[in-house]
Amino acid sequence: MGYAGSCSWAPTERRWDAVRFAVVTPVKNPKQVNGRSEVHAQSRILRLTYVYELANLPAGQGQLEFDLSTMTWLSRHEDSRIQKMAECFVESYLNKRS
Repeated sequence: MGYAGSCSWAPTERRWDAVRFAVVTPVKNPKQVNGRSEVHAQSRILRLTYVYELANLPAGQGQLEFDLSTMTWLSRHEDSRIQKMAECFVESYLNKRS
């Protein structure tokens, strides 16, 4: 939604003004699970962290997970607007990496 507080379409009461996304990298130290390195399994999982902002201050946060091997979401956001933003972020992130 951004910081468009003076726009007539923007609700006056809202939980957040903006949502920021970042990629969280897999752990660097491998753990052995059933004889195989856990890093391999984790490297196929893209973890996103998100932060809500309200009035230029943090107003909440959470994480989402995307499986790169199947190109599916392992955890989705309950708000369809934020989920769509996360999907756009992942698409952009993957395009930059290729």
